[in-house]
Amino acid sequence: MVLLSFGSLIGAFFAFLTQVILARNLEIASFGVFSATLATVVLASPLAGFGVSQLWLKLYGEEGWNAKRWLIPSFHFVLISTLSVIATLGAWALFGNHDKVTQTLILVLSFHILGQVSIGLVSSKLQLEERYINFSAWQLSPHITRLFLISLLAYLFTDSMTPEAVAFIYAFTGVLFSFLSILQLRKMLKDGFLLKGHGLAQPILHNSLSITSVVKNTWPFGLATFFYLVYYQSDLILIKYMINDAASGIYNVAFTIIMATLLFPGVIYQKYLLPKLHRWANHDKEKFYMVYRKGNFIMLIFGITAMLLIWSLSSWAVVFLFGAKYENAIAVLNILAISIPFVFVAHSTGATLVTQSYMKKKVKYMGLVALLNIVLNLFLIPKFGITGAAISTVVSNIILLLLYYYASENIVFSKKTEILKGQK
Repeated sequence: MVLLSFGSLIGAFFAFLTQVILARNLEIASFGVFSATLATVVLASPLAGFGVSQLWLKLYGEEGWNAKRWLIPSFHFVLISTLSVIATLGAWALFGNHDKVTQTLILVLSFHILGQVSIGLVSSKLQLEERYINFSAWQLSPHITRLFLISLLAYLFTDSMTPEAVAFIYAFTGVLFSFLSILQLRKMLKDGFLLKGHGLAQPILHNSLSITSVVKNTWPFGLATFFYLVYYQSDLILIKYMINDAASGIYNVAFTIIMATLLFPGVIYQKYLLPKLHRWANHDKEKFYMVYRKGNFIMLIFGITAMLLIWSLSSWAVVFLFGAKYENAIAVLNILAISIPFVFVAHSTGATLVTQSYMKKKVKYMGLVALLNIVLNLFLIPKFGITGAAISTVVSNIILLLLYYYASENIVFSKKTEILKGQK
């Protein structure tokens, strides 16, 4: 756990440092247009693969070694869906109503999706093997690559520091890691896969699966990720089109700091506990409930602490890290920080809904909140600018937590009295 947390924290630090370098070395409008376009591409990325990497964690938690039967149709689906998303983004870039810079950024950054999908698939493999050192190194590598190349661009080739050049670095990293992932993913089909928690390798019981079977099971995970990005990334995109590129740049500074803070619960629940939660939900109900209860309390304490730290340091941190030109981001950051305790606890409560048959319920809640977020943005941004976008994010996160908590208490653990008796 320590190594996993350390690797993820270092990765987040490198990603954060990359944003600092970009913000300092690009004009506010240039940083804004790059950030908004990258957010658009990242928003489309869940449609490529559509949750296959998360589905693997669930299937192997339920079926053990027999889940290997899902791999080949999964690979076929990932290939088709990824190429389709890249082609769609390309068409939108060429025929949509964009300026030349935005058009070029969409075309180039669409290849960033290759890395997003590949890194996710290999990450699930390493999680299933509980090879957390390798997992941390794999997650860290693309951040190091981007940071190194962008640093060279910013400080050695300053005259070439443009949003387009930065986009090529992101695209190159995506293509590079898509090739590197092939070496790891091939092992899952052979004897090189070391699944933990399910004994020795066993023969597949039956293998009559198709791409359609994958789609029927993976869509909740794909939609969940998509909806998650909608109520986090849509603000940035809408600000670009409803206000201007410079406003997107200012908002992204505050957003970057918040996302760095939210790494902590993400590491615990999405990278460390998730494979175990699937196993406990099916085979150890008492432990599953115990982790849920303690997790809620711990996340609340850490969330409140993080919020207070941001409030006390925001005025200094924004100017020191990003420069005085982003001073207007301080007020936005202080508003967004209100979300932190709610998001921390939502990671704990929401994790219970990823297990067994509850994922569809979680997707419905996320879809409702994503829709709410967009409606609030369309109403609040014209009235209050980037402050309105921050308010919509806070409201959305509070509503999401309330929905998760209700479902966990009344659906997932509806028989918690029996579980508590079992603990005694």
